[in-house]
Amino acid sequence: MRLRELLDARTVEGVTLREAAELLHAHPTHLVRAFTQAHGVPPHTYLTGRRVELARRLLLAGQRPVETAVAAGFFDQAHLTRHFRRYLGVSPARYPRPS
Repeated sequence: MRLRELLDARTVEGVTLREAAELLHAHPTHLVRAFTQAHGVPPHTYLTGRRVELARRLLLAGQRPVETAVAAGFFDQAHLTRHFRRYLGVSPARYPRPS
């Protein structure tokens, strides 16, 4: 689906539903319904999951949580921590570091 490709390409900066609808020449409601049916989650949840995955990789590479938050597209470290904990069950500060 083209919306998934758009979300993957713009994981960090994100894309509004209105902008995606204009770019893909589709109604916003149709985009959300079709995406949810195809992928099992709404676009916003998918995008958040992609950002958490990016943050996880950055943390494993040794980046600090405060830097990781911005680099992965979150507003701040608290925003990252809330979603990271929800998805992975641990805070970014306690996430395993490479030895």
